[in-house]
Amino acid sequence: MNIYMTAGTFDFLKRMENMYPNEKMVTMINENGALLLHETMGKTKFNQPRRYEVFESVGEIKKEGLAVMNHVSVTDEGRPVFEHQCKGEAGNLKSTPGLMALRLLRPLSTNTYVFLTVWETEVYYQGWQNSTSFFKIDQNNIIGSQQKVFTSAPYVSKYSITE
Repeated sequence: MNIYMTAGTFDFLKRMENMYPNEKMVTMINENGALLLHETMGKTKFNQPRRYEVFESVGEIKKEGLAVMNHVSVTDEGRPVFEHQCKGEAGNLKSTPGLMALRLLRPLSTNTYVFLTVWETEVYYQGWQNSTSFFKIDQNNIIGSQQKVFTSAPYVSKYSITE
């Protein structure tokens, strides 16, 4: 399974989503603009997307909720350790209240992974953030690693998913 993302205006991306009703596409928006996510086993309909391979998946991404994306740039040497750690965390998250979907995305053309979670509401996401099970992505979380794993500081982007 692959996920492709492209950015643009909400209206333009929503029209693109509506042009392909048989494709699994979701338009999201935040204060910086809009994003269209395309999840497929086939090829994307986008011209120049950000391309990812899904290496862990929980739930279904629906056309509602809060999407939170943790963007993490990882060195080539650090990829196996990082992926192993993330898979473990994904397993722990499966039964978290309010979590609708999770995708761990391996980049196909860059070094930036995306840890995508979709929540029923912001309240559920904040509840998880304040819990003891919250997975903070940082150098200290990579168990037993003596090597440099990250190439830059991780960052988070949040999007509202609405019809």
